[in-house]
This record gives sequence, structure tokens and C-alpha cells, in this order.
Amino acid sequence: MTKLLIATTNRDKLREIRQLLNGVPLELVTLEEWPEVPAPEETGRTFEENARAKALYYAHATGLLTVAEDSGLEIDALGGAPGVESARFGGAETTYREKFAMIYDRLRAHGAPTSSARFVCALAMVSGDDVVFETRGTVEGRIAPEPKGAGGFGYDPIFFYPPFGHTLAEAGVRKSTVSHRGEAFRALRSFLEARF
Repeated sequence: MTKLLIATTNRDKLREIRQLLNGVPLELVTLEEWPEVPAPEETGRTFEENARAKALYYAHATGLLTVAEDSGLEIDALGGAPGVESARFGGAETTYREKFAMIYDRLRAHGAPTSSARFVCALAMVSGDDVVFETRGTVEGRIAPEPKGAGGFGYDPIFFYPPFGHTLAEAGVRKSTVSHRGEAFRALRSFLEARF
């Protein structure tokens, strides 16, 4: 059976991705099998550039069919920030609670207590030197007036999704039906099922 490397070290993302790809006709493997391979620097200016670069890097390092994604939160009132810097916003060691506080401070400084926003997930799959599949998933919403919910991870507690009437951290299992990552990996799933 063909192996597909899911190139992320984020356990929360990995859990979501495994659920979204459950049952595809490939053997899903993770970077835990290659602990000696260091993570690449993320220097792209777009989610797509980072996803492509990570997929190419890990495909070369392991010789496997590899999928990588880059995702984050874009807040319109902040000019799209934190964007591709979402994970590193405020510094690599900053907690998400601290990131939330910085976002609310910036929104208040811009005279915008809330703002339209979106989650973005760019995905790339690489075989050898070739990018064989790319897609982008998005989910539109708003920044909640305050963090709510204990589910999800990352920025989910401050992302209000109007059709649900609450944040993605309060959405439970419904999150994957509307999320940016869910959209991207469902597209990948369709691609894989048509070819394997």
C-alpha cells in the first residue's frame, strides 16, 4: 500500500487530518518516524508558498508521497494579520491566551472591537519533485467579542462562526464540517480516492 506522509508536528492538526482522511486507500504515516529530520523554516509570504515548500522539503527528506498544509487566521481590520505568522504571532513561545490579548489590544487601537475574519488552509501534496495536488480551504466569520469555548485549538475560541451562532471552539464535532482544514482535506480525499 502506498504511504502518505502527513507533514505536521502539530498534534491537534494531525488528529483532525487523520479523521478527515480516515479510510483513504493509503497508509498514513507521520513525522514521528523521522525524528532526525529538522523542521524547515517557513519563509513564504503566502500560505500556498509555505505549504508547497514544506511538502517538497519533507518529500525530499523521506522519499514519500507527502502532504503539508499551512494555515492561519486573517483579520480584516488588522490588514490580514496575523496571516502566515499566525503560529508565530507575538513570538514562538507566546501562548494562545496571550495572542488573543494582543489581537484584542490591536483591534481596540484600530477602533474596531470586532472584525470580519477568516481561517485559511493551503494544502500541497508532492511526489518526488512534483506538486501533484494543491487546494485552499477557507471559512468566513468574525472575531468574537471575547474568547469562548474549550474545544478546538489555536484561534478557535475567538473565531465566531455566524451560521452556528458561536465560536469554533464551541462547535464540537461540527467544526470539521465547515472548517478551512476540513474543506481542504475533503478535496484531497476526493483526489486520492479517484487515483488510488
